[in-house]
Amino acid sequence: MSAPPWLDSLLSSSFFTVCRTHGDAARSECNMYCLDCAGDPFCFYCRSSRHKDHQVIQIRRSSYHDVVRVSEIQKVLDISGVQTYVINSARVLFLNERPQPKSGKGVAHLCEICGRSLLDPFRFCSLGCKLGGVKRNGDASFSLEAKNGASMERREGFSGEEEDLRGGLQQQDIYPPTPPPPPSSARRRKGIPHRAPFGS
Repeated sequence: MSAPPWLDSLLSSSFFTVCRTHGDAARSECNMYCLDCAGDPFCFYCRSSRHKDHQVIQIRRSSYHDVVRVSEIQKVLDISGVQTYVINSARVLFLNERPQPKSGKGVAHLCEICGRSLLDPFRFCSLGCKLGGVKRNGDASFSLEAKNGASMERREGFSGEEEDLRGGLQQQDIYPPTPPPPPSSARRRKGIPHRAPFGS
């Protein structure tokens, strides 16, 4: 299995429309997706009534683009090779590619599918581009079993010498020493500002 059957449907779905059933309710935007049913997006209220015991992920918005939290999607997909971002203190990744004007010269990392500039050395900018890479090259996968098998092979491949080296590390070798406190002449922020007394 290079990609799960529900992934194409997820990536082509339109999220954040108003739910036909619960349109008058406060949380009626369709931002949930059921991995078991692989149907249309649904709202918070539909989840509790129709998808109670199913695997459901919540889609969020960032700059008018759909994102999913890494903590939710990595339980069901191998997302290695996809650029992640921290938005509102949560690590997320984009569902589909985002249009970008021509990248400037000197950009070190580019998405293999759409050419978008990336912040870090990743292969893809989104789940959609990784799916394109899986279909085009076949050298990437969404399978968690393949990922877990590869990490097990790497762990089993350590020689005894490498194990001794790793086991011989002391706690002080792992964590760098804390820097000394700044000199006392450094400006500190004031506490509560005090007003000058009113003159008479």
